[in-house]
Amino acid sequence: MQIILYALMLFAAIPARAEKTPPAIAKTLDAWHAAAAKGSEELYFSYFSPDAVFLGTDPKERWTKDEFRIWAHPIFAKGKAWDIKSLKRHVFLSGDKKTAWFDEEAESRELGAVRGSGVLVLEKGKWKVSQYNLSVPIPNEKFEETRKLIELKPKKE
Repeated sequence: MQIILYALMLFAAIPARAEKTPPAIAKTLDAWHAAAAKGSEELYFSYFSPDAVFLGTDPKERWTKDEFRIWAHPIFAKGKAWDIKSLKRHVFLSGDKKTAWFDEEAESRELGAVRGSGVLVLEKGKWKVSQYNLSVPIPNEKFEETRKLIELKPKKE
């Protein structure tokens, strides 16, 4: 009997994979992406936690929230930033339901097919993006060709 109780306690402690994105998280991520598409800088950055980190597609793009905002401000000032629409999303919740991590397949007006992954934290009853990693997936059969392009060094003149 004790073995069954221990097994049940262990099973209850393991975070379950969400079959469907919890509505509050889906609403937060969709509204965050929509704020960028509309060029609403203030709203977009309000979805970040104070200590958030954004990882862009370029190897040099690792920004704190404040650094990212400085970089992105000229883009938002034009009235429209990037447009990312999630196509498929997987969300996992911590046991205490105060932290969520996710990955999403998405479509970007600027980049085409993209993948985003990140972490959200529940702060004062609202989900905040604490970390986001935007990447461009490369099909395995195209990887070698892509790697060669990335490794090309500019010719010295």
